[in-house]
Amino acid sequence: MKMRDYFVVQLDSTMNDTVTLANGTKLFIDTKYDEFNHRVNEGEVVYIPYNHETAIESGDTIYFHHLVVINGGQKLPGYDQYYMVKFDPDVTINSQLIAYKKEDEIVPMSGWAILEAIEEKKEEEPDAWLMHLGIELVTLEDKLPSKGKIAFDSKEIQDLGLKVGDVVGFGKNMDYRFKIDGKEYYRVRAEDLLYVEERV
Repeated sequence: MKMRDYFVVQLDSTMNDTVTLANGTKLFIDTKYDEFNHRVNEGEVVYIPYNHETAIESGDTIYFHHLVVINGGQKLPGYDQYYMVKFDPDVTINSQLIAYKKEDEIVPMSGWAILEAIEEKKEEEPDAWLMHLGIELVTLEDKLPSKGKIAFDSKEIQDLGLKVGDVVGFGKNMDYRFKIDGKEYYRVRAEDLLYVEERV
């Protein structure tokens, strides 16, 4: 089969909905209340696009945008376990392919930057009047991330004068969380990186 602008991956499931205990017992998770965080975002390539030359081959693992699997996903018509991953090497927003793995090396694609999370402390001033009354406000809302550490090298990262380990900032809601080999990262368009923290 020849695909023009799509990679095709084979997925047994679109959701990470089971947990296997040490004794081999499987527990099933109801993902309908948190579908986004349980989505599968990696798969084995079965077909590569003929319209683009890359180092990716059938059998390699690719990491992709959540739209590939959310809300029924982008199934290849006639194939229940095959899903299409749109690829555009030049326009990040048009490419659902984020990165690929070749011999344990992770390579970002199409201008995506992959960042390790950096814990940021909440800096909230306590309300003096409430403190006077002995009332302390507690918030359960996480601080939205605004920076991360570059995790993997790419041409776009080098073109920006950056390197792996640099701490970079990005705008509000410009990041999405996803996992590579079970570890959580942010994916951000390289063009949306706003600054690099001063190097020592």
